[in-house]
Amino acid sequence: MPAIFTVDPRTGVPLYLQLIEQVKRAVALGSLAPGEQLPTVKALALNLTINPNTVARAYRDLERDGVIETSPGRGSFVRADGSSTGESRRAMDDVANTVLGDAVRETKTLGLSRARAAEIFFEQLDRWFPAGDDHK
Repeated sequence: MPAIFTVDPRTGVPLYLQLIEQVKRAVALGSLAPGEQLPTVKALALNLTINPNTVARAYRDLERDGVIETSPGRGSFVRADGSSTGESRRAMDDVANTVLGDAVRETKTLGLSRARAAEIFFEQLDRWFPAGDDHK
């Protein structure tokens, strides 16, 4: 069974974008395996108590981005041919870009200067990626 997805209408982020982000993250982290079937549009909409059109839009965008493929009558599946190549890297990059963008936006909201935000960012890089730990 695929990962359970959640949405929060209070974040200000459109629900379909929340779903896209979560699917990309699950693919990037391997929580959704190549060839694994996603919940049907109807089932996921019922589970999340959202409009099925919202789920359908997320699935369409994920298909356009090459993350999933949809087979009429069968359902939507994580692309088997892209997960071990550039698609997995692209999904990870998309997730990182979103998370870092959110962090930068929050930093600006707090009133920190660009220079101070950069200092904090590099402090965290040094904390989590010690010198010489550039294996990826």
